Amino acid sequence: MSSRTNFNELLEAGSHFGHLKRKWNPAMAPYIFTEKNGIHIIDLNKTVVKVNEAAEALKQIAKSGKKILFVATKKQAKDIVTDKVKALGMPYVTERWPGGMLTNFATIRKAVKKMSTIDKMSTDGTYNNISKKEKLQISRVRAKLETNFGSIADLTRLPAALFIVDISKEHIAVAEAKRLNIPTFAIVDTNSDPNIVDYAIPANDDASTSISLITGIITKAIEEGLAERKIDKEAAAEEKEGAKTSSDEAEKLSIGTKFKSSDEDGGIATAKKTATVGKKPRMKK
Repeated sequence: MSSRTNFNELLEAGSHFGHLKRKWNPAMAPYIFTEKNGIHIIDLNKTVVKVNEAAEALKQIAKSGKKILFVATKKQAKDIVTDKVKALGMPYVTERWPGGMLTNFATIRKAVKKMSTIDKMSTDGTYNNISKKEKLQISRVRAKLETNFGSIADLTRLPAALFIVDISKEHIAVAEAKRLNIPTFAIVDTNSDPNIVDYAIPANDDASTSISLITGIITKAIEEGLAERKIDKEAAAEEKEGAKTSSDEAEKLSIGTKFKSSDEDGGIATAKKTATVGKKPRMKK
């Protein structure tokens, strides 16, 4: 299996720059190469390995038809994640993480359904029977719901995994996923604890170039998983159709053989009857 990225690509993206030495988390020691001018430098050789591991695992999850929730609410990451994830049809949270998003999922779903109810009001004539002030209030509620939950409207059940940018900022999301045993994948900088997530990718989680590169690799792997799932489904459909055609042909052949056998039996019976009728009875002496 070829690597999805390399040392030079990560270096150009600035993925090797960690935080100041005084802000480091000792748990990140295995992923730190050295310290320069008071800043920790991440070992990109280990980053390459971890990116490949995370990408392959997420590819298999996508191939199984399950949803992966992306979480990135920091300013330099939200637009990047939105652009790359929206095309995949995967859910994402780039505004504020709503507390209980996972642990109180039923309540979140009610809020999402409320958007559908408001949308229905505009088409079934309900808006014609309320005042202008009430319409304005409902529109504001709808806009707020769209901002907070619009990107997860298609998430009808708990996600199979989370991909997170900056686990220190998204610590609530990590805690909820851990409580529900949902696998977590994350870009982890030198100020965070990589042990609290299942797949830690040691890299700069502040530089937009680093975030874009790693998120792009992950989304491409997921895209591959979705494409393979589509191919498998088409192959299964063709196999099913082929089996059905073979079954129909076998049935037709069976019916044809039955009629042929019936005709042959009828012909023999007729011949016997004709022979019997044409034969003169012998006289006894």
